[in-house]
Amino acid sequence: MVIDDARVSWRHATISWNGRGWGIEDHGSTNGTYVHGARVQQAELVPGTPVHLGNATDGPRLNPVAAAAPQPVVAQQAPAQQAPAQAYAQQQAPAYQAPQQQPQQQAWEQQPQVPHQQGGGPAVARPAQGAAPHQGGDRSPTTFHQLSLGHVMRIGRALENELVVSDLQVSRHHAEFRSMPGGRFEIHDLGSHNGTYVNGQLLAKSGSAMLGPNDIVGVGHSTFRIVGDRLEELVDTGEVSFSARHLTVTVDGGKQILKDVTFGVPEKSLIGVIGPSGSGKSTLLKALTGYRPADQGDVLYDNRNLYKQFAELRQRIGLVPQDDILHKELKVSTALKYAAKLRFPGDTAESERAARINEVLRELKLDIHKDKKITSLSGGQRKRVSVALELLTKPSLIFLDEPTSGLDPGMDRDVMQLLRGLADDGRTVLVVTHSVAELSLCDKLLVMAPGGSVAYFGPPDEALNFFGYSTWADVFSSFENYREYDWAGRWKGSQHYQLYAADLDAVAPQSVAMPPAQQMRPTKPQGWGSQLWTLIRRYVSVIASDKGFMGLMLILPAVLGVVSTVIPATFGLAPPTPPSQFNGDAGTIMLILAVGMCFSGAANSVRELIKERVIYERERATGLSRSAYLMSKVIVLGFITAIQGVIICGIGFAPRDLPLEGLLMPPAVELCVSVIALGFTSMMFGLVISSLVKTAEKTMPLLVMFAIVQVVFTGILFQVYDSPGLEQFAWLMPSRWAVAAAGTTLNLGQLMPPWDRDNPTNTDPLWDATVGQWSLNITILLLIGIACGFAVQHLLRRHEPEVMRAGK
Repeated sequence: MVIDDARVSWRHATISWNGRGWGIEDHGSTNGTYVHGARVQQAELVPGTPVHLGNATDGPRLNPVAAAAPQPVVAQQAPAQQAPAQAYAQQQAPAYQAPQQQPQQQAWEQQPQVPHQQGGGPAVARPAQGAAPHQGGDRSPTTFHQLSLGHVMRIGRALENELVVSDLQVSRHHAEFRSMPGGRFEIHDLGSHNGTYVNGQLLAKSGSAMLGPNDIVGVGHSTFRIVGDRLEELVDTGEVSFSARHLTVTVDGGKQILKDVTFGVPEKSLIGVIGPSGSGKSTLLKALTGYRPADQGDVLYDNRNLYKQFAELRQRIGLVPQDDILHKELKVSTALKYAAKLRFPGDTAESERAARINEVLRELKLDIHKDKKITSLSGGQRKRVSVALELLTKPSLIFLDEPTSGLDPGMDRDVMQLLRGLADDGRTVLVVTHSVAELSLCDKLLVMAPGGSVAYFGPPDEALNFFGYSTWADVFSSFENYREYDWAGRWKGSQHYQLYAADLDAVAPQSVAMPPAQQMRPTKPQGWGSQLWTLIRRYVSVIASDKGFMGLMLILPAVLGVVSTVIPATFGLAPPTPPSQFNGDAGTIMLILAVGMCFSGAANSVRELIKERVIYERERATGLSRSAYLMSKVIVLGFITAIQGVIICGIGFAPRDLPLEGLLMPPAVELCVSVIALGFTSMMFGLVISSLVKTAEKTMPLLVMFAIVQVVFTGILFQVYDSPGLEQFAWLMPSRWAVAAAGTTLNLGQLMPPWDRDNPTNTDPLWDATVGQWSLNITILLLIGIACGFAVQHLLRRHEPEVMRAGK
């Protein structure tokens, strides 16, 4: 009996005949089962006694009535197209009755269901033992809806739709089924946020497509198919099978790092993947999730090709990387709030997102920690928060990469028991791990051998006997000592292979042409502007929560400004009196301020991309805009850099005598603009460094090198102009153009002693005190920063799922 209500758990309770009468037993549901307003674990069902699920007062109500005899229970389910309020009203009616009392409107439930093909390829005739007994093509529809000629059936989350889909992945008004002349039907997208899919391919926003008898329409977690004059709906509630067939990955040079991997995952099960280093576990995980599709072979999600239909199916797959995928500086509830804002459609109300977040927190027993910073949680609790993020969108299949890495044995067990609970609650969970302490909690175990082949797949309690050792340490040692041994051949010649993999292995891979990368790109749940605003708010929250970082950002420019005042104030920046004298210290003062701003601007950003790389990779796979992400960094860091520039200039110029007039603005303003523009471009250089390096430790040496190079090419220490090669290289340096812009305001060409005493008119042409030269210097300085932005945009593509690299 499926009850579409957020307060009802995946497996909430069971109604059964106990020999004397009917009884109800709660399965440890999150929100509980209530009889007479009291929460119960077990209770006898007396006719007329109201039973509520999920809430003692307004939860879905079951109204027991007398049964004539202990006959099989037939559940009366409210049709899926009804609004929740209407569904509750029907649940006030008898929830179970003897078959002869069943209303006529439910007669279709007693009719035999005819299996139909769900996926684009052929169904598997006989699944392997241990695999699911049926796959997507063999499932009976959850419900069906009658279509009539000329009828329009609108689908969406809002109650006014003819077919209400209670799924936050679905827009309020998502799509329409239209009956066309000649008995044909059309699907029309209504500008949905997460898209409408036909046979796994994204339909153009507000576009239409004619439907044939074998076409499948995907909307959120539901798929629809027209059979005759009715619309069959199949809701993905987690009971899906998953299999990999003949997966092979080849890298440059022809080396295979994954070799002919085949296994089938039963629905609602926990699968453990172990193996020594170099056995291809990480590569396998990328191939199974579609991050890096295998060069050969298929990955089937409920008999649907994941690679071909990645854009649709990725919404039903959760991935928890080894590193945390949330900003640890934020509170648990705040981090999940921003994540939900990015993942759910733009028309999702704040109350809907909050309700889903609270539901997930209660399910994972994190509600008592929701107001704590993630950094204050234990390792196991932080991993729960990462799992909570993935559960927001109710995935049916969850992958975890080394979730117990670095945890003590107690936390290791806690995390594995959490995963066991997720599988029991109606999901399929696959975990890659190095820990072998809690493998008994898994339903099946996949052991990878060196070289990327399968050494064993089957029950975990039979694995050690299969290898002939008493400990896993001995098994891994044998892998290392006998690397040339044909472990895959030994596996395929075993009885375990015949029991658990032979049938799947015998099925030839589906011949499916991969669609263009443009069609495989996931949709963006939020518009570009909405994503940008959310990212800016989140980034500001992250910075504001780190008091030490905020203090450093203010202290650093202040210290650098104070350093410039070490030069006595008598050496100002105004022209000396009499004019025939020079002020060589004017250039030194500008050199200190410029280098200080270079260092401060680059230091702001040099770690920002590398420290969020794992978060970016995961969010990019769920529809994050690359350009919106980068622009959020530029805007927030640019604002911070501008404030630092004002601090440096305010302290550095306060004790100095400046020229009486500027070229376009007051001299202090022109000099401040030059310094801030230098800080902005240096900040963009810092983002380039951050996108290039593989570890955060490499950023500091590169930052120091960048600052030193800027000192050399300012044009203050030695003559740069009229030096072929050297002058052209200096054009690439931000400090060269920033000091030149300041030089036009201060007229450094006349203020500093000439490099050539015999020819005092031979001065740096970039220092000419003209409006045109100042504008040119500032323009080129900003263009260098913009060019760095495009470089970062391109470099970010290297850290994205391979199927995403055609996106923007």
